Amino acid sequence: MDSNEKYELLLTQLRAKEGFICDMDGVIYHGNNLLPGVREFVNWLYEEKKSFLFLTNASERSPKELQQKLLRLGLEVDESHFYTSALATAKFIHSQAPGCSAYVIGGPGLVNALYDAGITMNDVNPDYVVVGETNSYNYNMILKAVSLINQGARLIATNSDLTGPSDFGIIPACRALVAPIELATGKKAYFVGKPNPLMMRTGLRLLDVHSEDAAMIGDRMDTDIVAGMESGLMTALVLSGVSTLENIKEFSYRPSIILNGVGDIPNKCYTSRTAALGSPFSLAQHLT
Repeated sequence: MDSNEKYELLLTQLRAKEGFICDMDGVIYHGNNLLPGVREFVNWLYEEKKSFLFLTNASERSPKELQQKLLRLGLEVDESHFYTSALATAKFIHSQAPGCSAYVIGGPGLVNALYDAGITMNDVNPDYVVVGETNSYNYNMILKAVSLINQGARLIATNSDLTGPSDFGIIPACRALVAPIELATGKKAYFVGKPNPLMMRTGLRLLDVHSEDAAMIGDRMDTDIVAGMESGLMTALVLSGVSTLENIKEFSYRPSIILNGVGDIPNKCYTSRTAALGSPFSLAQHLT
């Protein structure tokens, strides 16, 4: 079987899946720009009556806000199709210490998720310091977080993404924000989002599809692809976000298939840069 035949077989297997878990940043959009092929992909999901869930490590926005963002970009998707690391973090903390309090460095989506889980805000003697993405991150927040952790608060982060895609290129993400706090306190954060199995199990439960009948689509080898692989899902890496054909060679695992973007899934005429990744043949021989 040559590489094109292998690609066609993998693409057929991907299209046959009953459910799809999709990342958002770098897969559906960059900042406020919808990526090519996304509209066709979402239409295909509905037309083929697929179960799907947008599972994002981003914690700044609530599912309602994500729904409204896609609506502004011209896509109508029900709020039930979104699950964030903020919701996963709130669920985890509530399961560990119901009724606890937290000092939060993060956006409204994280704060609201914690409130909804019965977790109150506390900058004096909180049980947890919780860190997520925020545009208001500053040195005083780091000082406060370090002081509270040294007094006994436990450190939780919404996700382990070091960087993320944006309209302006690659920017620091949650792990970059929590790193100074870890270094100053000597305490390691517990990361709740992908690739943590806690978030993937919740995603599969919301999808209501068995792992063997589902696929994970993402732009990051270190979160999306490893999370899908370890959860038993077929994995599709899109080249529209963080990971590239060059840096995937740094990882000891591989996605099931590589796509230019999600538009390759409904599109019968895939481009020459799209290739299946397998051993022992090299990706390079399939590129033009």
